[in-house]
Amino acid sequence: MTEFVLVAGAWLGASAWDEVVPGLRAAGHGAHPVTLTGVGEKSGLPVARQTHVADIVDVVERLDLRDVVLVGHSYSGIPVGQAAERIGDRLARVVFVDASIPADGESFVSTWWQGPAVLEAEIEGNGGFWAPLTAADFEGQGLTEGQIERLVAGSTPHPGASLSDRAVLSRPLGSLPATYVKCLLDGPEPSDDVAELVAEEGWDLVTMKTGHWPMYSRPDELVRVLTGVAAQP
Repeated sequence: MTEFVLVAGAWLGASAWDEVVPGLRAAGHGAHPVTLTGVGEKSGLPVARQTHVADIVDVVERLDLRDVVLVGHSYSGIPVGQAAERIGDRLARVVFVDASIPADGESFVSTWWQGPAVLEAEIEGNGGFWAPLTAADFEGQGLTEGQIERLVAGSTPHPGASLSDRAVLSRPLGSLPATYVKCLLDGPEPSDDVAELVAEEGWDLVTMKTGHWPMYSRPDELVRVLTGVAAQP
């Protein structure tokens, strides 16, 4: 039995996986959705250096999980990628779902596609938090009106401290066994850093014809992708 530890991206807590967890459990796997400190039901709790990495490692160690597949979506690929090397032989694989990936010494903010100053200003102007997206921001991502309503309702401001937290890696990310899931409505090609990694042995690339939030737009298909990962030797 594979133990899936599921971590959603910015603004979202464990409830983001509500339509994925039942399918994984029905397939005979463990499924453990995580709410990171400072979002969702943990809004208002302080976030310090490496807090989100510690959140993920704590779930694995506290529940004594083995044969673990860490799943990181969007922003959470950064703490998930760091947590993966910290859980040692408990790790089976990492799955990055349309995710940012960590680079030693870099943060989500420092690699922001518009330049770090843009995101820093947005966070500063919102009291140190990244404001959630509005319904209009989800257009073109393969989501129904009801799915967008769930996304908006489940989003809370995201602590800027986690977004500017610089990654700490002790070895090259390419040494981890990993699968990258590229959601094609969010761009037809993976970013350059991801493309380099999926060219390496031990990394796989999977595509989904949906938008950036497949746990909402295509939960059953995402379950099939994840159970396929669990079946890999």
